[in-house]
Amino acid sequence: MKKNVPHRLYLTEEQMPKQWYNLRADMKEQPAPIINPATGKPAAVEDLYPVFCEELAKQEMDGTTRYFDIPEEVLDIYKIYRPSPLCRAYNLEKALDTPAKIYYKFEGNNTSGSHKLNSAVAQAYYAKQQGLKGVTTETGAGQWGTALAEACSYFGLDLEVYMVKVSYNQKPFRKNIMETFGANVFASPSDRTEAGRKILAEDPENSGSLGCAISEAVERAVTSDGYRYVLGSVLNQVLLHQSIIGLEAKQAMELLDEYPDIVVGCAGGGSNLGGLIAPFMQDKLTGKRDPRIVAIEPASCPSFTRGVYKYDFCDTGKITPMAKMYTLGCTFKPSANHAGGLRYHGMSPILSKLYADGYMEASAVEQTKVFEAAVQFAKLETILPAPESAHAIKGAIDEALKCKESGEAKTILFGLTGTGYFDMTAYAAYNEGRMSDHIPTDEELKPSMDAIPSIPGIQD
Repeated sequence: MKKNVPHRLYLTEEQMPKQWYNLRADMKEQPAPIINPATGKPAAVEDLYPVFCEELAKQEMDGTTRYFDIPEEVLDIYKIYRPSPLCRAYNLEKALDTPAKIYYKFEGNNTSGSHKLNSAVAQAYYAKQQGLKGVTTETGAGQWGTALAEACSYFGLDLEVYMVKVSYNQKPFRKNIMETFGANVFASPSDRTEAGRKILAEDPENSGSLGCAISEAVERAVTSDGYRYVLGSVLNQVLLHQSIIGLEAKQAMELLDEYPDIVVGCAGGGSNLGGLIAPFMQDKLTGKRDPRIVAIEPASCPSFTRGVYKYDFCDTGKITPMAKMYTLGCTFKPSANHAGGLRYHGMSPILSKLYADGYMEASAVEQTKVFEAAVQFAKLETILPAPESAHAIKGAIDEALKCKESGEAKTILFGLTGTGYFDMTAYAAYNEGRMSDHIPTDEELKPSMDAIPSIPGIQD
């Protein structure tokens, strides 16, 4: 008998997860410890206090606590826009003529238009609990900056946002909405920091990168009394907060008596991918189930598929601790593609370790093919996806077409991380035939790869 699966399934507020899941607690081997660049030795939690809120620093370093209670104040805000729906892409399935069942977890039902609010609320809460005046951050496409502006407005915190210059120019309305919530937004690289001034001195036309914006935001935080730095991706704490995506998705699929054979997510720094796959990866690590986990990244910034697994700085200015991750080198300058949230030189240490150990796959795709998939999805499913999210759509379509060839009725789950309504310059470029693809050559990657630091006794 054919199951009556709704187009959209919402959990109730009472069914919403009350805890975040820490994927590290079930990993066979922990990710390598972060390195304090001043000492060349593994960092202690106290080393992070000048940069991060203390509670967030503790979460960052905790590899054993499996579940963290979500504070009541955070849950109260979550309930404004969560639980988010699990959707069945019936029209896409029909258009592809595939026997596969395609589900997606949609995170775009909030003003930021993305999953980023899940961690922004948590980080702003802990900053307020510590009695801080405000926080600083970077943003690429602007979704994280928007989400954090919302959260800081709610908790009455000041916010400085350093937005990658190319996205700042491509998406002026993102700046406007952040300012509506009270944030101060600056194009990065800027002349407000030593890191920014140094980069501009070397390249006055520098279009920016997430690594550069991180350097500026960290510098401002550590030189401003009563401020700390918060980050929207990469960090262990962020993947912890984002686990609510996967926990909700798994719970909803269980109500439908479904389980994904394949889980697909877009990959930039790792926040949404890590959050979506968390409980499914737990099943894989503990031997309960064996879903395929597939990361889709831009061919213009291919850290998984062409990077190296080494210790590197998380920022261009080399201010931050060093993490062992898949990296293209912290000085890598990606092309000015339209998926600003995926324009980062490295990858989450957690996801990097899982990928290195063979628990995940990765594929890199060109942006014109990504936008082709985005437009097809929008016409069929009525949601205009963010360029970042469209990478996952492309990956899901490819997997569904493989099922068409093989005749297998596999169940596919992908993360639709957000909406693309602030990305109209990108859609205009695609629709008008002005969009191009840039895949860096080995020669282009070599300078940044060669600059990856050596650490005596650890990385020579």
